[in-house]
Amino acid sequence: MNPTIKTLLAAASLTLVAALPALARERNRMPVADGPTAMARARVAADVLMSSYEPEKAWFPSSWWNSAVALQTIGDYMQRTGDRRYLAQLDNTFEKDKGVFPAGVLSGDPLLGNFTSRAIDDSEWWGLTWLQAYDLTRNPKYLDMAVTIANYVYGYWDPGTCGGGVWWNAERTYKNAITNGLWIRLTAELHNRIPGDTLWLDRSRTAWAWFQGSGMINADGLVNDGLTDACTNNGQNVWTYNQGLAIGAGLELWRATRDPKILSTVRRLADAAVGPNALVTDDGTLKETCDATDQSCDDNAKQFKGIFMRYWTDLVDTTHDRGYATFLARQADAVWNDDRDAANRLGTRWTGATSEGHPNVFDWRTQASALSALIGDVPTLTPLASLAATLSPAQPVVMPSASGVTTIPLDLGVSATGYFPLIALASVDAPAGWKATPRATLVTLQPHGNANPVDRSVSLNITVPSAATDGHHPVDANLVAAGLRFTAQADVLVAHAIDFDTGTVDENPWLFDPDGSQSNGVQNRFADGHAHFTYRFPFPVDTSAAHVTLTIDAEFLVEASSDNVHWTTVLKEDRPVTDGSNKADRSIDLTPFLGDGTGGSKPVYLRVSDAFPDDGWGGRVYHVTANITQ
Repeated sequence: MNPTIKTLLAAASLTLVAALPALARERNRMPVADGPTAMARARVAADVLMSSYEPEKAWFPSSWWNSAVALQTIGDYMQRTGDRRYLAQLDNTFEKDKGVFPAGVLSGDPLLGNFTSRAIDDSEWWGLTWLQAYDLTRNPKYLDMAVTIANYVYGYWDPGTCGGGVWWNAERTYKNAITNGLWIRLTAELHNRIPGDTLWLDRSRTAWAWFQGSGMINADGLVNDGLTDACTNNGQNVWTYNQGLAIGAGLELWRATRDPKILSTVRRLADAAVGPNALVTDDGTLKETCDATDQSCDDNAKQFKGIFMRYWTDLVDTTHDRGYATFLARQADAVWNDDRDAANRLGTRWTGATSEGHPNVFDWRTQASALSALIGDVPTLTPLASLAATLSPAQPVVMPSASGVTTIPLDLGVSATGYFPLIALASVDAPAGWKATPRATLVTLQPHGNANPVDRSVSLNITVPSAATDGHHPVDANLVAAGLRFTAQADVLVAHAIDFDTGTVDENPWLFDPDGSQSNGVQNRFADGHAHFTYRFPFPVDTSAAHVTLTIDAEFLVEASSDNVHWTTVLKEDRPVTDGSNKADRSIDLTPFLGDGTGGSKPVYLRVSDAFPDDGWGGRVYHVTANITQ
């Protein structure tokens, strides 16, 4: 190591050495990661989630109740870590989305104002979200909104059918576990935040007693989905979020009453959840039924496990039970080590399992869900310092020329929280025969608490030899600062050909900007309205001609660019086609957009959007291939 670097690093170590004992793991917790690392992991994952937040519509794309859960998860993150960077987004959603909206704008249902709709459980999710915002800010408008929502929901409490319970929908067709678990938690939270309250406590007690006797909790202590028309357990699936809400509802009511019988019931529900043949894999990782590799979870089920983990974290914090803490830590470890890609996206299967027909899916819903496990692993005694890092782009593509080398730029982003200056040593590990410049560097950070993590950026260059083999190659950036450690990784794809299905992990390295596009599975990426998605093809510097073929349908608008700034329309559907009848392979000549290769490649950008943005049937791409002449 360079002597100067050694001297500076030693000085930084002395600055913090006295504080390091306070960074030890919390008593009665057994996290796989130490506290500072757990906090850093949660920060990285939270930032990835918030990159999908749409500030104009003030939600996460195309899901109403899921957006409430994602925002509450961000609230959980801020409350746990002290980070306050996303309070503005919470308030943005509150102010922009509290009005009346017709069906199809923010929800498939009309929104009646004050975050209520015919979907009673959706309304309850928003009530809990605003109580989380109240806890963070103490702004009474959030508490008032939660009361308004709860009053609306109470209109659907009906003792005339099955002796009680809240209806799932305004049509009063179904009484189920999630709506009533939410109701108990919501009313108990209101009581615990309104001085002198008796009204909400009485309603919570009544609902808990009804739920316990409803029959929805089966003989194994697991919660089935709901009741039949005859008011008996319908035997439907045991979803993790139903089990989690039953645990969380009981915990909040126990805090209100200190009734030991309630806590005993909560423990029985928790023990059943992790028992044999329950909600865990053979190695103890939380699972959903639809996590099986011959199935795919829909957009709702993608978030269920995170809801379970939110209330399991509450269980650990409340009971300080080492067994419960160990289970929580195992989930955080699985998420980070087995279910994370180089871009720090977290998937739906926490074991990381995948299959060709039903791949492990990564989107903002799965991100919000898995983030809850990482949040729970952060000690309640907030660490005095943390150090995190990312590499960007996280999944760069290199298409080597016939001779020579290719240099790709990477940005090392370093962030820190705490109360002491940090001098971090960043060292880069690249594959054999590759070169990283600089190989090592010092990064100085001056954090001022946890509310606003400080950031520094370091420019790196990775030189890839022309003989590099096709496939994925890791580049690691390892940071060390006074006992704090963190590793960021880039996954460099070396490829001599372009051939991938959309909606798969094979698409990710080529997807330069997903914007507001969506994917519903293998061979499916679409952009409705004013959303788009952009592919970047870094053709070799000796490329003389290039053609790309898209399997595409619907109301597509395709543009090409050599700089991602100036765009030329190369393909457009002029008819309002909404049934997929125009699906075909369409070839585009990209030769006019090849640059001069001064940057070591001739990148071409291809952007797909919606030719008729007002009707919601934008361009949908299934497969992408390219032919190159060198």
